[in-house]
Amino acid sequence: MDSICANLQAVKLRIANAAQACGRSDDIALVAVSKSFPVETIGAAHACGQCAFGENYTQEAIEKIAALSELGLEWHFIGPIQSNKARTIAEHFSWIHSVDRLKIAQRLSAARPTDVAPLQVCIQVRIGGESTKSGVAPLHALALARAVGVLPRLTLRGLMAIPPASGDSVQQRHYFAQLRELKNDLVAAGIALDTLSMGMSDDLEAAIAEGATLVRVGTAIFGARQEKVPATENAVPQ
Repeated sequence: MDSICANLQAVKLRIANAAQACGRSDDIALVAVSKSFPVETIGAAHACGQCAFGENYTQEAIEKIAALSELGLEWHFIGPIQSNKARTIAEHFSWIHSVDRLKIAQRLSAARPTDVAPLQVCIQVRIGGESTKSGVAPLHALALARAVGVLPRLTLRGLMAIPPASGDSVQQRHYFAQLRELKNDLVAAGIALDTLSMGMSDDLEAAIAEGATLVRVGTAIFGARQEKVPATENAVPQ
């Protein structure tokens, strides 16, 4: 627990320093990416003040949500969404960062219970053009945003991206700038957006410099993971 607390404080200091370096005074939210880590680890992070957690795999996440229900945590789904998992995701999460096609958004909207707040959603954009990653092409983001924005039970908040990995801060900023500029274009076109979900353990400073309002950090908080993808949930959305 002590190491998780120390890691959380170190990450929060990195966020604060990055914001100060680029003259930002607005709040930048931190989602602790807890996929593959046990409930005890999440509980330890919560005891150190962390309330928002990100998960990639539906079944693993549902078990954690049930086990930790009394803590009142905020759960973010950040992985590819399989069509047959949309209902379960809509029923258990507060945020979805990975909407990349209208069919999935429609299923989430239809499945969201009416007795809870609307789902907060981000559209995932495939910055860098990597065919192995999910996300809508930037060229089609406006059309998708317009379609998602009118769906009931969803509140469109912004854009998310996982750019190609790079150890070069200039290259990192280049990709994040593309997402920021795309958000600005969508806002200019009449889409109300306030969120840029971008930046992880290795590149959060570059993301913040380009306007990230939410960073998703796992390794820097919990350590390296030995990830085992559940057999029923691979990386390719269906």
